[in-house]
Amino acid sequence: MHIETPKKKVAKSDKEVFDFLTDIKNFETLMPDNIDKFEVLDDTTFKFALKGMPEIILRLKEQTPNSKVVLGAASDKLPFTLTGDITSLGENESEVALSFEGEFNAMMAMMIKSPITNFMDTLSSNMDRIP
Repeated sequence: MHIETPKKKVAKSDKEVFDFLTDIKNFETLMPDNIDKFEVLDDTTFKFALKGMPEIILRLKEQTPNSKVVLGAASDKLPFTLTGDITSLGENESEVALSFEGEFNAMMAMMIKSPITNFMDTLSSNMDRIP
């Protein structure tokens, strides 16, 4: 299953966006308002839960300075990645495209597609919160 958000312009440099996204405690800032739990487990891992959804543990899997950040599920039960591609548009502007990639059976995909799409859209729109 592949889900992509529209590219989001951010009034920050690609380096500022990259630095923000690789400091995983900052993801709390991007979370939807209906977040039930957010906990940093270590320098590369955090867990969160949205109301009515199971807890999800994400780990920083890959980073390419100033252009790409990949988070992945810490559990192999539901393998997926969440990728942020950062493109510089100038000294104080960049663009972020979020994509979700996961291997799920048809039934699971049908159940989670809408909540994940909404979650991704919220993360993308909350990029404006990067200080």
